[in-house]
Amino acid sequence: MKQLPIVYHKKILVLGLAKSGTAAAEILHDLGAFVTVNDAKPFDENENAQYLLSKGLTVICGSHPEDLLDEGFSLIVKNPGIPYTNSVIAEAKRRGIPVWTEVELAYRISDAPMIGITGSNGKTTTTTLIFEILKQGQKQPLIAGNIGTVASSVAKEASKENTIVTELSSFQLMGTEQLKPKISILMNLYEAHLDYHSDFKEYTDAKFNITKKQDASDWFIYNGEQEIVKEYAGKSKAMKVPFYVSHKTKDGISADDQFVYWNGEKVFERSIIALRGKHNLENVLAATATALIMDCSIEDIKAVLSTFHGVKHRTQFIREWNNRKFYNDSKATNALATKSALEGFSEPIILLAGGVDRGHSFDELIPYLHHVKALIHYGETAERLQKFGEEQSIPTVIRVNNLVEAIDEGIKLSDAGDVVLLSPACASWDQYASFELRGDEFIEKVISLKE
Repeated sequence: MKQLPIVYHKKILVLGLAKSGTAAAEILHDLGAFVTVNDAKPFDENENAQYLLSKGLTVICGSHPEDLLDEGFSLIVKNPGIPYTNSVIAEAKRRGIPVWTEVELAYRISDAPMIGITGSNGKTTTTTLIFEILKQGQKQPLIAGNIGTVASSVAKEASKENTIVTELSSFQLMGTEQLKPKISILMNLYEAHLDYHSDFKEYTDAKFNITKKQDASDWFIYNGEQEIVKEYAGKSKAMKVPFYVSHKTKDGISADDQFVYWNGEKVFERSIIALRGKHNLENVLAATATALIMDCSIEDIKAVLSTFHGVKHRTQFIREWNNRKFYNDSKATNALATKSALEGFSEPIILLAGGVDRGHSFDELIPYLHHVKALIHYGETAERLQKFGEEQSIPTVIRVNNLVEAIDEGIKLSDAGDVVLLSPACASWDQYASFELRGDEFIEKVISLKE
């Protein structure tokens, strides 16, 4: 871990704990800062705050006092989930106090180079693929960031021989100043998190921070088929590698119906890729480009791509049972995500869908319903999905009470060669606390099926 003179013997405020705030506070303390932590959760219920107090940090819990900033802090490190409209953050900005998120701290202390991955969709799959290929190639990768492991904790232990593969959200990127990954990746940009960001431009500008500080010694991999991404790419000073999923190109990495190409030269046949769907082809191309830049062999890349069946709950292949294939795409909480899943299959599909009714349209699914032979639905959206399925002339549309009943009906209606796909196009909160729990129930039920 690098020392950080900018924080030594300085007063630092860590706002919001959870995993990332607790890790950042402890690291700053170890770096010689005078750390105060402030968290809205009461001290008696706050194990993280109790732990940090035992380490000698100043702890303020239960509220955000109006006079908190009068202590003369030179820096604030905030939890990414705390919006910039928060009164403490807004006042800090007014006073000119720098506000970081924990990934900025991670970058500044890391002895290892960083690969950063962001975008509206595909971050987790791309991050995981890169990690697996680099591991296959014995490049000593570490995985961190929005994928579940705290970046600063990973950076603290990393050596120069490691590479930190880091998934980065707009929330995290908005609080960066010097972040400069060796390789950065921008998958795509769609409207998202506008309840957090003031507008779409603030959201996309935050995403651009992944390459903003890069220079000609760095690499920027980006979606060459999305205009808004190309506009941002034009501002990057890094070496640029666009990816294209629709046609062969002479620059960057691309694919047609048969092959994947690197700067126009064949690399491998598309048929070896286990992941389904155009959206996953984007992830594969970005990961492959990263691996080639990192000097991984084609054999190592192919070994991973031919066996990697997806990240949990993201068009995840579960098993084949009686010649039916079962896929868990519980992460598909809107029609755009379900559209991407449907696009990846040519087989007849039994689609299991439904959940929280947020009033979103299902019209994006219409061009991809031609091979859906049955729609089995449940939850708050059941009435709307029933009407939608009938209007689109899906051969069988059935309403059930819950996911378990949907699986049972799907099995009854399926034939050999069919795909049974959980891709709800809705959030889970009417019947499940999270999409993960919804997907776990699907997995458990499918695994339990007897031949």
